[in-house]
Amino acid sequence: MAGLQGLQALQGSAGRQQGPTGVIRRRQAIAIGTLFGLGFLGLLLYTTGAPHPLSALGAGVMIACATTVAGALVGFLFGIPHVLGSGTGASTATGTPGSANSAPLSGQYIANTNLEQVSDWLTKLLLGVGLTQLGSIWQGARRLGRALSPALGGRTDATPFAAALVLYFVILGFLGGWLATRLLLAGALTRADGAALHLFTSAQEQLKEGNEVGAEDLRVQAMGRLGKFAHQAGQPGPEQPAASVSQVAEVRAGAKRSPATPDEVRGLFASDDEGLRLQALALTQGNAALGDFESVLEYIEHPRSAFEHYNALLAARGMLSRLGRDQRMRLRTAVINQLLAPDGIPDASDRRWIAERILAKLDAIGHLPAARPSGV
Repeated sequence: MAGLQGLQALQGSAGRQQGPTGVIRRRQAIAIGTLFGLGFLGLLLYTTGAPHPLSALGAGVMIACATTVAGALVGFLFGIPHVLGSGTGASTATGTPGSANSAPLSGQYIANTNLEQVSDWLTKLLLGVGLTQLGSIWQGARRLGRALSPALGGRTDATPFAAALVLYFVILGFLGGWLATRLLLAGALTRADGAALHLFTSAQEQLKEGNEVGAEDLRVQAMGRLGKFAHQAGQPGPEQPAASVSQVAEVRAGAKRSPATPDEVRGLFASDDEGLRLQALALTQGNAALGDFESVLEYIEHPRSAFEHYNALLAARGMLSRLGRDQRMRLRTAVINQLLAPDGIPDASDRRWIAERILAKLDAIGHLPAARPSGV
């Protein structure tokens, strides 16, 4: 799969090109800190001769900070790492990249490169403007120096000092921003992509074992790690401890070996205890034969919590092949109502992704109207 191979290439490349060791990074940080210190020392020495030293020093510090931030922003744009293979077309089921009428492979992943594209566009824009305005840069620097000289005391040498101060800290900010982006952001992105890669790989293994629901859950987790969802009901958070998430996955994995009967699972669905209800949903996800459609549909139509709603949608996803025509139509109506309701499934959420997958699967099964309401 091109997406997974591209991500593996990114991870392998990052491992081979890890860059400076901890000692070298510390030396780089010390060097940058020393340069900043020298710049502020020069500013301090200069302002001691100003008519109002403290005022001139404060203005100089603000000028230095502002130009440093501006330079760091440009350095950040130049230093944003690129994802290997991000420009390649997605492999398709037929093996033809970029085919317009082909479907992507299940579980395919391609890293989001919007930030790269913005960085490239702004970098080219800055370079283009800079090259076309080379002749006026010196005049602009002189005008800037004259504009800032009153804040630094207004002496005759304040104009060149102000220009030098801006130039010094812009370059220093650029180097600091570029180094920080290359050394820190690249590593952070690689770690995040590495965790997502592991989840996607695990999803493929689950799919090979016939566990479609488990694979779906892992894919959703991976996309959540990559920031695809603004709302994540299926992941540990303030309202959902990690223990509950892991327990659901554990029960789902052992559902086919469970001695539970459909009647016992139906009793768990009717319980007032959230843990027992989640156990019923997990058993249904892992073994659709144990599930009770009416209970799952009730959980979708009237969710008690976002986490239960997420798992009810997963359970419904696993039951699709066992449902009759009327049940599929009722499920489709319930899912669409949740997508359209103001207090239903939020946009950019893991629940919406699963709900849309359910609708797509129902359409693929057939015998249902293909048209959907506007907005779904």
